[in-house]
Amino acid sequence: MSDKSTSTLQSVIDQASGLAQQALGAVTGSGADKVQGEDKRAEGEAEDDLSHATAKAGPFTATTSGVTKDHPDRTEGSWNQSVGSGKEAVGNLLGAEDLKQQGIRQNQEGKEQEAAGQLEDFGSGIKDRAAGTVGAGVASITGNTEARAQYEKQHDIGKTQQRSAEADIQKQESY
Repeated sequence: MSDKSTSTLQSVIDQASGLAQQALGAVTGSGADKVQGEDKRAEGEAEDDLSHATAKAGPFTATTSGVTKDHPDRTEGSWNQSVGSGKEAVGNLLGAEDLKQQGIRQNQEGKEQEAAGQLEDFGSGIKDRAAGTVGAGVASITGNTEARAQYEKQHDIGKTQQRSAEADIQKQESY
């Protein structure tokens, strides 16, 4: 919200207006309109990619909107999955069925715990983005620049939380 170049909504608008300008160029035979439309659409696609870009370092996520810390269940769940996988591997290696089964259970519990944390971050992110957008709009109308800045920060934190959860979920789906 505070940076037009990384706005998801702005990227959609730019892509749509680029397509419209391309179509206008095709109908009128204007090569310049077609090229400008293609450029605008490509710019919108790049904005969309940037809007969804995330970088992870341990329990922290950074996006163009800011940095947030993951819900503790995400980190603890990931740890339980690793420990559970280790127990399962050692149980297989030693022929210890009880240890293997304990590892399988701990791994599954860790997956569920991590998913609960992701859902918490995703939902909280959406809530903060919406509240920040509405609050910033109201603050703009009333001319309260201090409140607007606070609501924009709330929006940006929510966006980072949401993108972090989305990135982890997409990563898991690819396995």
